[in-house]
Amino acid sequence: MSPGRVRSALRRPVVRDGVAVGVATGLYGVSFGAVSVAAGLSVLQTCALSLLVFTGASQFALVGVVASGGTVLAATATAVLLGARNAFYGLRLAPRLEVAGLRRAAAAHLVIDESTAVATAQVDDADGRAGFWVTGLAVFVCWNLATAVGAVGGQALGDPRAYGLDAAVGAAFLALLWPRLHGTVPRLVALGAAALACGLVPWTPAGVPVLAAGGVALLVGAWGRPGREP
Repeated sequence: MSPGRVRSALRRPVVRDGVAVGVATGLYGVSFGAVSVAAGLSVLQTCALSLLVFTGASQFALVGVVASGGTVLAATATAVLLGARNAFYGLRLAPRLEVAGLRRAAAAHLVIDESTAVATAQVDDADGRAGFWVTGLAVFVCWNLATAVGAVGGQALGDPRAYGLDAAVGAAFLALLWPRLHGTVPRLVALGAAALACGLVPWTPAGVPVLAAGGVALLVGAWGRPGREP
């Protein structure tokens, strides 16, 4: 067997895992499409969000703030705050991906939780690059197709409140957050942020409680960074 075929055979598990992650994650886009339309966005706006923003947590946060009556500024700030983690993923991935120019711009758009996880799980750099591109592209294609299906389907349902779908945004966002709560500190941070947000709801405009809750995590992270004096 030639060296090229050997490398191809060794890389098949990475490609298979990337496609599996992409399909499983992408199908979740149906939920986003439905809840986005339920929040008041049009089908076109919903599809544009998935195409241009392409980071699920930020998208759910944005439509959640809009659904609760928040301003576009508050919704955008919340989405940017949550999406900031992708910048740190990019710093971690840059030496491994070794891309420049237009490929660098394309790679930046595909830097999400799933593509980062698959890429960094590989020991070999070439496998890491393959895992990143396969996973990122698989999620991108499936997420956008599923978003369109969910948005059109959600629009056909009519008034979403009649089916209880107005509560789906919060439920979907909790489903995204829950698997990340490993250990005591993350759980305490989540509880503290939730308590602060609940306390602010009666007194502040929609969107502000979410930003304040995100600020709790930032403060805890800054306090616990390496090298800081206690």
